[in-house]
Amino acid sequence: MQQERAVRTRQALIHSAAESFEQHGYARARLAGISTHAGVSLGALHFHFENKSAVASAVEMAAATSLRRAAWAAQRPGMNALQRLVQISHALADRLHHDVVARAGLRLSSDPGRSSQVDLRREWQVCVRQLLARAREEDLLAEHVDPTAALATILAATTGFGLLGRKDARWVSPPSLTGFWQLVIPCLAAPALGQAVTVTPNGAAAEPGFLAATA
Repeated sequence: MQQERAVRTRQALIHSAAESFEQHGYARARLAGISTHAGVSLGALHFHFENKSAVASAVEMAAATSLRRAAWAAQRPGMNALQRLVQISHALADRLHHDVVARAGLRLSSDPGRSSQVDLRREWQVCVRQLLARAREEDLLAEHVDPTAALATILAATTGFGLLGRKDARWVSPPSLTGFWQLVIPCLAAPALGQAVTVTPNGAAAEPGFLAATA
């Protein structure tokens, strides 16, 4: 029972810290506010975490675990590389849309004011590069496509969605990401691929997105 209580307290502190880091950034977040919002004493916080850096590292690692699991779960046997790319992007966007720990961890991992244990944006870059390389190996890309240019375009757009999503969650909603892939996949995919790549999450029907509403 005591161990279960300790686990719940730690999780509450991580969630409270994520909300504080998301709202105020690492530098302005305060341990006293994190502990109060979690409903525990400052002493209890220090029982679990030595300092603010340790709290931030815990948020980062929780975010990394959540995002990696989402990316893994989005893939299915038999998916081609482009379909994996689309579905992973939807899964990560869904985590960022619904999970403050994921959002805060992503922000912390690229915060210039601290030394980060993980680089989640770098992991996404590596993932996209590898899937584009695999798509080329599988003859899924149109002949004119430059994988380097495609990588830059996808990274710029998806990173931008994440940044804009801090203020308006519609930017990381399925319709908006679907709209992006509806534009990009026809430019990337070899003509023979046809309609083999579904641009919606898990084959859901397409809906008008935020991109269309703001065009």
